[in-house]
Amino acid sequence: MGVFLLSSPAFLVFFSFFTFCLLVDPVLGITRHYKFDVKLHNVTRLCHTRSIVSVNGQFPGPRIVAREGDQLLIKVVNHVPNNVSIHWHGIRQLQSGWADGPAYVTQCPIQTGQSYVYNFTIIGQRGTLFWHAHISWLRATLYGPIIILPKRGIPYPFAKPYKEVPIVFGEWFNADPEAVISQALQTGGGPNVSDAYTINGLPGPLYNCSAKDTFKLKVKPGKTYLLRLVNAALNDELFFSIANHTLTVVDVDAVYVKPFETETLLITPGQTTNVILKTKPSYPNATFFMTARPYVTGQGTFDNSTVAGILEYESSPNSLHSSIMLPLFKPILPALNDTSFATKFASKLRSLASAQYPANVPQKVDKHFFFTVGLGTSPCQHNQTCQGPNGTKFAASVNNVSFAMPTTALLQAHFFGQSNGVYTPDFPSSPITPFNYIGSPPSNTMVSNGTKVVVLPFNTSVELVMQDTNILGAESHPLHLHGFNFFIIGRGFGNFDPNKDPAKFNLIDPVERNTVGVPSGGWVAIRFLADNPGVWFMHCHLEVHTSWGLKMAWIVLDGELPTQKLLPPPADLPKC
Repeated sequence: MGVFLLSSPAFLVFFSFFTFCLLVDPVLGITRHYKFDVKLHNVTRLCHTRSIVSVNGQFPGPRIVAREGDQLLIKVVNHVPNNVSIHWHGIRQLQSGWADGPAYVTQCPIQTGQSYVYNFTIIGQRGTLFWHAHISWLRATLYGPIIILPKRGIPYPFAKPYKEVPIVFGEWFNADPEAVISQALQTGGGPNVSDAYTINGLPGPLYNCSAKDTFKLKVKPGKTYLLRLVNAALNDELFFSIANHTLTVVDVDAVYVKPFETETLLITPGQTTNVILKTKPSYPNATFFMTARPYVTGQGTFDNSTVAGILEYESSPNSLHSSIMLPLFKPILPALNDTSFATKFASKLRSLASAQYPANVPQKVDKHFFFTVGLGTSPCQHNQTCQGPNGTKFAASVNNVSFAMPTTALLQAHFFGQSNGVYTPDFPSSPITPFNYIGSPPSNTMVSNGTKVVVLPFNTSVELVMQDTNILGAESHPLHLHGFNFFIIGRGFGNFDPNKDPAKFNLIDPVERNTVGVPSGGWVAIRFLADNPGVWFMHCHLEVHTSWGLKMAWIVLDGELPTQKLLPPPADLPKC
């Protein structure tokens, strides 16, 4: 299968899957209308056919294309038995928290036969993000890229590429992912792992029965291509490389970075990375694998397989190259547990910190938080045999609080002052019982449960240190914060030392992201300004850990000015 390449400016007309209406506003941009029909359709991968939940009959789903400053109106219609909600991952949602999408956090899900219009404007962002379902494990098949172009007349801070290509990593399950997580939560054990990784929905030739389902990127010699990488996999961080080619990283999570070259990159679920690929100056008489496989730090089972796509050079029409078998080069990826590579790669990421694209790192801190993130256990129900550690159930927590999802959306409860019985504003700012987080784990690994939130006054400057724990094994956790970008000012291994480690913080040009990997057996420090009123979810983007409770929420109160207040909910907001 081939690939549709984005090239400017003509690519804005290629959409056949949505109603596209342009209403010009010279200040804010234009209004773009999309329609997402969520339906079941049959898809065959690895010689297994199953009915999947998808948007507009596409897998992966349709791409959203917009410019910075544009307003998006996306009508989502639910035609399937499952409840559905869609999250626009990484979009700031300034004053538009009702459109963020996580079920029971900012909205009740869209029920069968119902619809909801997500209405938001892209402010101060350009690059690659993505959309995905945000309820249970539906995002296994409900996902697609969001491509945000700069405002008209504003160039990239790098040479304009010849073409642009979205490359979206995913995971394929032969079984229904909803059944996989349902069984795991019932038994208390770890869920069955995926059967393949995919590039743009295709597993590639290293899997059984999949040579025909291979992503092929056809390129011309002597050109530059902007590859827009998205990790939409459920549970796996991924290494990625293209054989015999060097990539230049220019953007992560829709924020420009100081460009640097690498042969391999690491991308966690929830992260995006834009890279420049410079093709060879002349036809190379070869083809090249592009491969991705997991970076694994935990002790549980995982999908130990490799997805491969093929980079093919187009030969001139008169050439004989196309009729001969060309040698195929394969990249060498880091070892599965190569934390040293992960650390070095993360350290290379730096904000541009230029006059045009400043790094507005909060220099003073109003509130400090210290969160432990990791696994734990919960008791087995009476008269049941559980498959977690020592007959318990697997759980996960932040500061030993395993988040209990409410049955009413938190944002509605907050906005209408009806929090009683829905949530409590007493999430601990540090662990209730400190211990040696990366040493021998405590004998009691049971978590507490609750729907607890942190409440922040508008414009609070926050510093948050997230510490991995060794309970049931140290593990890297990609933490995603809704509603904000944050600056990653420091990271390290072992226990965070509040007396020594802050001296090493980078407050000049730290990378700005929406998802960060908390190092296995280590810690990461971030800062952000709570300038967005609403209720904002924060959770591990390994879906199994979210299902086990590694999640919490921040409530940011309104400011005094009209532009600092959350707007009232739309009339079509779904009801629980």
